[in-house]
Amino acid sequence: MPLHRHLTKGRAIARTAGDHASDMFAPLSVISRGLRHHVDWAKSRWQATPKDRRGPTLFLTAALLIGVYLLPHGLLFALIALMASAAWAGRAPRTAPAPPAPDVADVKLAALYAALTPYLCGPEDANPLYHFEGSHKDAFRAWDFDGEGRLSRLEMTYPAYFTDTEPASRARIEQVIQGKAGRAREYRFDWDEESNRLRITALAPLPTDIAAQRFVAAPGEIVLGFTDEDGTARTIPVTRSGAVVQQPPVVWRTGPRSSEPHLLALGVTGHGTSSLLRSVALQALPYADLVVVDGAGTGEHACLVNRPGVHTVETSLHGALAALDWAVGETERRLGALNAARHAGTAPPEDVTRPLWLLLDHPTELSELARAEGRPDPQDLLELPLRHGRAARVTVVIADDLEARDRITPTVRATTRARVVLGPAGPDEGREALGAPLDIVPAAHAPIGRGYARIGNGAPVRLQVPATVDPLDDEAPAPLREAVIALLPHRDTRTGAAAAVPPRPDHPPVVPAADQDAPARPVDLAKGEPMIRSRPIS
Repeated sequence: MPLHRHLTKGRAIARTAGDHASDMFAPLSVISRGLRHHVDWAKSRWQATPKDRRGPTLFLTAALLIGVYLLPHGLLFALIALMASAAWAGRAPRTAPAPPAPDVADVKLAALYAALTPYLCGPEDANPLYHFEGSHKDAFRAWDFDGEGRLSRLEMTYPAYFTDTEPASRARIEQVIQGKAGRAREYRFDWDEESNRLRITALAPLPTDIAAQRFVAAPGEIVLGFTDEDGTARTIPVTRSGAVVQQPPVVWRTGPRSSEPHLLALGVTGHGTSSLLRSVALQALPYADLVVVDGAGTGEHACLVNRPGVHTVETSLHGALAALDWAVGETERRLGALNAARHAGTAPPEDVTRPLWLLLDHPTELSELARAEGRPDPQDLLELPLRHGRAARVTVVIADDLEARDRITPTVRATTRARVVLGPAGPDEGREALGAPLDIVPAAHAPIGRGYARIGNGAPVRLQVPATVDPLDDEAPAPLREAVIALLPHRDTRTGAAAAVPPRPDHPPVVPAADQDAPARPVDLAKGEPMIRSRPIS
């Protein structure tokens, strides 16, 4: 017989012998396993017994053993009972099913409920809605989680005695909820004071890849950026990542019919106030003239130097004062010419109807320098353009740091009803910058150009400014720089020559006195050529 057959037969015999041995000694292994369980149970009970009760326990145990020994056949019955219990305890248990994983919603909502309890629990409340032994299902009405297990929507109730009309109390609750739900996202808080309910909604991030481009807007309309779909009832086509999509814009309407003719933009350093100013300048250049004052002196607006329609770009205090002094005189001249045209019943000249924009970047820096040198404050020279700019077709846009809001003059704050704040501003800072409480809690880390806008008496909305980089910045991405360069006007054959503008007189025209004997002439109210002509663009 071959060797491998002997080996195969030997393995079969050994396997059979092992199976018989396991069957033979199975009761013994079961009983031994049960005895070990009994010993472990006895040890755990002895360790759990207090020391002052161990003596009586030993006495009772010894008495019980003596009683069993004195009984007829007591030892035999005790041994049978011990073996039976050991066999029962040592039997092979069924595999217990794995415990279900805890629900993510229950874990996170329980943690949020526990975090809100110290702020919403009243010490004198007989039936508190929030207490340390309560459940979140008593206070939270509805909730939703996204695919990543993050809280996306929550509706909760709070006690009637909670001071929901105080901004400080609201801010404390909003901070706790944002900390538990995640600080990387923005949340909208809708306080229903009548029903004592709070609705929290996690907002989707706004697109940050929309570059500077020519937006579909009428002359006098400025697209400050883009917002949520429920923030406006209008959408415009924009080019995003090589495709044309519809996006809801934040539109600021300027001109003589506007109720908010001037804009004030405040932001955290490095979050895009200069980019917003460049975006506004590129949109206003086709139909308006610009005067730019760069108070920071960083050269952020050097790309506008010697461009058609840009009168000057000043970075020094002397140049800024001269430019603003000229703007004051130009505002007075425009007002005189427009009033004279109205009295005469004729169309006003084109040079006074073409809008004039004053763009000031960080004017508080120049104010500090002027105060140190004993010279006039540049902000004081803005009083006439701010108060009468709407009638004179003069628009003022001011951008500054959020920390410098206290150095802005009261006249500027009172006349700039269109507000923008960029960067992660706190509740108090957002309220002071926008002039209204902000129902959105900013994210801890906001991208450049992310902020909030409030036009007039409207509600604040989220804002993402188009990526309008400095084209002279070599560190900026090349596609973004090329997009800005394509919007800059040039004096060459590629974009056409600038429209001829009649010379501006030094003094407003004088209306001759009407002859009393001359017959009254009817006033011609027919509209001729448009008073605002668009500049050809590339």
